[in-house]
Order: sequence, then C-alpha cells, then structure tokens
Amino acid sequence: MKPPFPDFDPTAEPSEGGRKIKGKGASEELFEVDDDAAQVTRLRDVPFRVLVPNLITLGAICAGLTSIRLAWEGRFELAIFAIVFAAFLDGVDGRVARFLRSATSFGEQLDSLADFVNFGVAPAMILYLWTLKDASSLGWIVALCFAICGCLRLARFNVMLDEPDKPSWQVDFFTGVPAPAGALLVLLPVYLGQLGLEPDIWVTGFSAAYMLLVGFLMVSNLPTWSGKRVGQRISRNFVLPFMVGAMLLIVILFSYPWSVLSAVCLLYLVTIPLSLRDWQIRERAEAAKRDE
Repeated sequence: MKPPFPDFDPTAEPSEGGRKIKGKGASEELFEVDDDAAQVTRLRDVPFRVLVPNLITLGAICAGLTSIRLAWEGRFELAIFAIVFAAFLDGVDGRVARFLRSATSFGEQLDSLADFVNFGVAPAMILYLWTLKDASSLGWIVALCFAICGCLRLARFNVMLDEPDKPSWQVDFFTGVPAPAGALLVLLPVYLGQLGLEPDIWVTGFSAAYMLLVGFLMVSNLPTWSGKRVGQRISRNFVLPFMVGAMLLIVILFSYPWSVLSAVCLLYLVTIPLSLRDWQIRERAEAAKRDE
C-alpha cells in the first residue's frame, strides 16, 4: 500500500505553495505534489476563521441547554435570558460566517440542529415546567407538539433554500413564523408570570392553547416580514438619531425586560396580518407585470 506522505529527501530543492522550485540559474519548472499528500494536507489543515461561526453556534446550543437546566431549578428569569442570548448568537453566527467567508455545509447543518434545540425543545420545556406540568399528560402532549412544529419548520426552511427561481421581493418574507421568533413568542405567558401573573388552571389552559397557536404559525404558509434588508444602509441624517434610539431601547430593555418582551410579542403578532397584506399587494403587482 502506498504511504500517504512522500518520502523525505534531504537533497530536494526547496518548495513553495505545494510546488517544487528549481534553483535560481535553472528554468522555473513547477512540479505538482502527489495527489494523496495534498488531500491529507487539506484534511489536516483547517483555517481558524472556518471554526469561528461553528464555535458561536455551539455556544448557542450551550445557552439553550442551560436554559432547560435553569427552568428545572425554578430559575425561570435566568432561563429566559439564556434563550434570548441563544437567539442573539443565532443571529450573529451567520453574519460572522459571511463576513469571514467561512460558510460551510457543516455549519449550516449544525445551525439547524442548534435551532431545533434552542427554539423547539428549550421553550417547550420552559413553559412545561412553568405551568403545563399541572395539566399532566395533556400539557406534555402540547409541549411535544410545539417541539415537533419547530422541527418541521426548520426542515421546510432548509428545503426552501434550494429554490432559485423565486422572485427577488420574496426575500423580504419568511414562510411562517421563524423559529427564533416563535421561541420568544411562545414564552409570553412566562413573561407575564414575571410581571405577577400566577399560574393557575386558567393560565395553564391559556398557555396550552397559545403554545399550539404559535406552533401552528411556525408551520403555516403565512408570510411574515423577514427584515433582512432593514438597516443595511442608513442615511447620514438618521445615523445619530438611530444610535440614540438604539441606546434608549437597550436601556429600557434592561430596566423593564418583561414589559418590553411582552410588548414586542404583541407587536409581532399584530404585524402578521400586515405582512400578509403586503405579500398580497406585491403578488398582485407581479402578476400584473406578467400580464403586460
């Protein structure tokens, strides 16, 4: 069997970039290295920039799993913060991969698995441990349904990435509620609980129905605004007001986190019919262009 590495020759000419270089006085003939040795080199040497987005994704998985542990210990406030942090990392890893030009198929699959854990399993467990456990098996079935909806939503999202013929304006929309938004939405009863809502039989029933509703929105075909193009460019006249507004929003979020999160959830639910109307208007405009 041929060894994977070429034999070492102490009299060989120096090499550069995987090619052998002749001396100064000789002609500059270049010789290709052995294919097997080149393949081993490619497998062994991985640029660190390729690992950075994957490390961020693994950090998000750790945050999601930690939120389950915190909820099990009854520390729901910290559990929600862990979910929010996981959602933040989920939004960062893809942008870091594009910035470093290190997007890989491995990273895409790892990101999908992280989304299922962080935004399918973890929120279901948090809400189950907070109130749905009082409904016994029925509460567990509801939690399972939400986790399954999260899994199906992510699988459909991965398949829809392979559709190259869709109109450019559809980039502004998701099909159904995205997994991170669904995870933050479904925890609305827990936000209200931090504001003083005591879990009882009515709250348990509302939480179960609300969780099923959010799960349905995740797997539905309703168009929702993606916001991918928002904030790509900001006019010079609005740079300072934007920075001041962002700082105020961060201060308010840290000062009144549960009120802000509850308000954001309600506002997001209001935007769903508005995004549906926007979709229908653009669809009719495109159909009119095709008929001309």
